[in-house]
Parts: sequence; structure tokens; C-alpha cells
Amino acid sequence: MTNQLGGKCAVVTGASSGIGVATARMLADAGAAVAIAARRTDRLETLATELRGRGARVAVVPTDMRKEADVVRLIATARAQLGGVDVLVNNAGLGRAAPVSSAPTEAWREMLEVNVLGLLIATREAIQDMDRRGVAGQIVNVSSMAGHRVPGPDSGVYSGTKFAVRAITEGLRQELRARKSAIRVSCISPGYVETEFASVFAGGAANADETYRKMKVLEAEDVARAVLWAATQPPHVEVHDVLMRPTSQKN
Repeated sequence: MTNQLGGKCAVVTGASSGIGVATARMLADAGAAVAIAARRTDRLETLATELRGRGARVAVVPTDMRKEADVVRLIATARAQLGGVDVLVNNAGLGRAAPVSSAPTEAWREMLEVNVLGLLIATREAIQDMDRRGVAGQIVNVSSMAGHRVPGPDSGVYSGTKFAVRAITEGLRQELRARKSAIRVSCISPGYVETEFASVFAGGAANADETYRKMKVLEAEDVARAVLWAATQPPHVEVHDVLMRPTSQKN
């Protein structure tokens, strides 16, 4: 356990599995108090017990990223229980194979509301909290290589949400610079990662396993290390856009 983030509070969305769990562990081990958010409360409680056993302060905040009131409450709870947000990791996200020509509207709406709108609301609330407290905080958006190219014919809408995250990240960077804020914003874009995300997008664990058998894919901890690295740079360093993929991934 290090003290790189000692005295700071990190909020991690999508903290019930995969990259979110790995990131919460790594930030806690770096000394941060952590507010963990997701819909599956049982998984959050299990993670919280583990982190507290390692000496971390933890706030469990059941959160549906599609509900604005939940997202607003997440940041308010971090402030009330842990003193305020210093690092926000916008990790919550999902993808579905949802072709533009045939998918149901709800599949598009779910991705847009979680991947884009929920991220925006969390970011706004965190920045306002940072501004009130006068801290030079950090926003880290976990995006995807799908935000840099469209990987297949069924992924246009999912990719569209991740292209949006890149645009939002850059727009926020310019906005913060224009008002001379010391808050920094980073975007981490991984390729294939072995998480539950692939099972959701591929329509089942068997289809996801087929992808994993083809190559050694990234592990959640690989992405979490990138998040920690971005969040622990000196104040004059803004890690803006990180692309990471398995060595064997072709595109």
C-alpha cells in the first residue's frame, strides 16, 4: 500500500465488476478513500468489506447511472461521508450489438444514457464539488478503442457513444483551460479486456470466451494501472488520451 493519494477521495462508477473493481482496489491501495457506485449493492458491499480490511475508508453508494437523482446523490454522498471528490473515475459503461438499421430504440437509449449522459452528470457534479472546495481535482474517463475506430457493423451506436466521450473529454479540457481551472481531465481507451462487458456485447459468456481464446487480452488490472498513473501525475502534467490494446490485437 502506497500513499500517492493519501488524504484524497476517489469516486469510481461501475465498481461492481471488472475495471471498476480493479480501479477501486488500486486507488484504495494508493491511500485514497473511495466511494464505489454501481447497481449491484451486494457486490459493492463485498468489495467494501475487502477494502476496509485493507485499511481504506469506503462509502457504498448504490447508483443507476440512468437516473440523474442517483448520480447527484453519489457525489453528495462522497462529500458527506468522505469529504468531497478529488478524483472521479467515470468507468460505468456498456455496449450492445445494436445495428442502426434494426435495433430496438431501448438498446440505443441505454448506451447513450449510461455511457454519455450519466458520465456528463457525474462530471458536472464532481467539478462543482471541486470548485466549491478549491481543489485541483482529476476526472478520468474510461472510454474504449471503439472511440477511435468502429470495430464492426453492429457496433456503430456503441462506438458513437465512445467517440462522444472523446469529444466531451477534449471539450472539457478546453473549458477548464479557458477558465484557468487547475482541474485535469484524462481519457483511457482500452481495447479488448477480459471483463463482463464482452459477455453483454457478444450476447453471452461463450461468445466472449471465443474472443479471449484467440489472443491474450488485457486484464482489468492493466487498465486500472493506467487510471492510477494518470491520476498521480504532478500538477503540471495532464495525461489526456491513452490508447492501450493487447499486443496481439490487430485493429
